[in-house]
Amino acid sequence: MSRAAVPGLPSRHPIGEQLPALYADDDFAQRFTAGLDTVLAPVFSTLDNLPSYFDPRLAPADFLAWLATWVGGADDPRRPPALRREAVAGAVELHRWSGTRRGLVEALRLVLGVSADITGDGGAAWSSTAGGALPPAPADELLVRVWPRRHGGAVDADRVRELVQSLCPVHTICRVEVLPGPPTSEEGRQ
Repeated sequence: MSRAAVPGLPSRHPIGEQLPALYADDDFAQRFTAGLDTVLAPVFSTLDNLPSYFDPRLAPADFLAWLATWVGGADDPRRPPALRREAVAGAVELHRWSGTRRGLVEALRLVLGVSADITGDGGAAWSSTAGGALPPAPADELLVRVWPRRHGGAVDADRVRELVQSLCPVHTICRVEVLPGPPTSEEGRQ
């Protein structure tokens, strides 16, 4: 990321105009301060627009990856800019749902742009009756089914597995299936 001189960007606060009257007609002083104006104009522009740098929907594209690191978000420069911006904007909310079914589905949507359905409970079992018999041991496997969000889209299965593995709770086994489209009712969608 670099903020460099922008050709033709005028300074909102030209130094030459702020010099004492003695230097107003001094050609050297005016040329010298014009060179400083060229260097300072991007600084003033950045400071004038600073709130926009912290909004992922408005931040410059080269600032977006850095902004993602601030919120612990995933930024993939291979994705379209609009989807990258959405992923960074949703990163903080996504942390609230870390380790949950909703969090995994949202992460797959935001980071990879795929739809997902998760079945299984990850090995949780309980009884609502005090002193009652313990429930049978549940299966500790989650089945994560993913498919493209738009018709004809592609799903990178390796990236899906990598993301699911990084977000799945450590005590569970997560199995991934890549489907060509949304699952039908006979495929067991819940």
